[in-house]
Amino acid sequence: MTLIKSISGIRGTIGGATGDNLTPIDAVKFAAAYGAWLKNDRNKETYRVVVGRDARISGAMIQELVMNTLIGMGIHVIDLGLSTTPTVEIAVPMEHADGGIILTASHNPKQWNALKLLNSKGEFLNGIEGEKILQYAENQNFLFAEVDDLGKITKNDAYIDLHIDEVLDLDLVDVDAIKAAKFKVVVDGVNSTGGIAIPRLLDRLGVIPVELYCEPNGQFPHNPEPLKEHLGDICKLVVKEKADFGIVVDPDVDRLAFIDETGEMFGEEYTLVACADYVLSETKGNTVSNLSSSRALRDITRKHGGTYHASAVGEVNVVQLMKDTNAVIGGEGNGGIIYPASHYGRDSLVGTALFLTHLAKGTMTVSELKASYPQYFMSKQKIQLTPELDVDALLDAMAKKYANEDISTIDGVKIDFEHHWVHLRKSNTEPIIRIYTEAGTQEEATRVADAMIEDIKEVAGL
Repeated sequence: MTLIKSISGIRGTIGGATGDNLTPIDAVKFAAAYGAWLKNDRNKETYRVVVGRDARISGAMIQELVMNTLIGMGIHVIDLGLSTTPTVEIAVPMEHADGGIILTASHNPKQWNALKLLNSKGEFLNGIEGEKILQYAENQNFLFAEVDDLGKITKNDAYIDLHIDEVLDLDLVDVDAIKAAKFKVVVDGVNSTGGIAIPRLLDRLGVIPVELYCEPNGQFPHNPEPLKEHLGDICKLVVKEKADFGIVVDPDVDRLAFIDETGEMFGEEYTLVACADYVLSETKGNTVSNLSSSRALRDITRKHGGTYHASAVGEVNVVQLMKDTNAVIGGEGNGGIIYPASHYGRDSLVGTALFLTHLAKGTMTVSELKASYPQYFMSKQKIQLTPELDVDALLDAMAKKYANEDISTIDGVKIDFEHHWVHLRKSNTEPIIRIYTEAGTQEEATRVADAMIEDIKEVAGL
């Protein structure tokens, strides 16, 4: 059981001892720390915070604790109930709120939950802001409101529909073209809020949705991370239904993966590639992804005359570099689409609408579209951390070992070889080292990863 405190929020497993897991006491403490930071940072008379959650089993309990803690601090709450991460993100500025909290552990299994924290723009906090909240939580220097100054909760369940309205209004979403294409699409909502939002979006676009695991009860029918090894059911159903393709989202709907019409993975790395290909064909500009994302985005960007930039891993880092480089689209290779014309957050509804428009305006099937892109293959592996392992020293040793190669150390160690790359970094969400590799074939990517793991074990003396 684990409790992970980071600048992006607090994430942990439900149950167990306080301070070691995400217990009710920890949820209250960190909600209070966020409230204290907000009041100190904004320094105004009244405060409003948007709160929403995914459908995981612990969500209602954690949400009540968080909302009532904010109420106890004199902060008004707009309760979206079951929602998605991007929906909460767009709701914050629409409500003119001071911030937002999303209760979701994203792709983690059902025993996990988290408080993900937003600023008044509906964007994730930066490192300085997050560090201040951790300090507030550590010191527990909270000032609660007196009885006449308690906050109030206002329920608003309209925001998924408002979010869809906003997506349909985007200039590059061609609703008429999508309706004319008469697509049939299978949706795996992993029994969370994607099962509410994605079919509703497809219905508005005239797409026939075939629902799989779209009951938002939090009973995840498979590992909720949208990777090939977890998605056998939808791959079979796409073929059985003779669907045009399949859509898979994670529990909070900020990661998006597609299944082609043959039941094969389109590849979550290629979600961003395909959406960027369409956006860049209509809007010239630059792109950003993180260091662990595919080279294919760089290739597509250059094809359209733009410049590609790589950031440290983490949505806040991608967003900042997108702003710095005026990127027209960006995101992360895990299926996270960030389209600034909508908002600066990973958004599977936006990604779905852009992808559908791309298909509707073209003449290719999904498998043919994938085949038209530069073909790279990734291996994503990990090593479990032990308390005695000095990870920073290990990564430094690996950087020195490969000092003659093209190396970036802005986030762990990335080693760029001519025909492949390796990225080693500590996870922000789990006690592991991630080892990502990419090469021209799956066999080569796996071989490179296995060799790098052996190198790490040798250097670490494991």
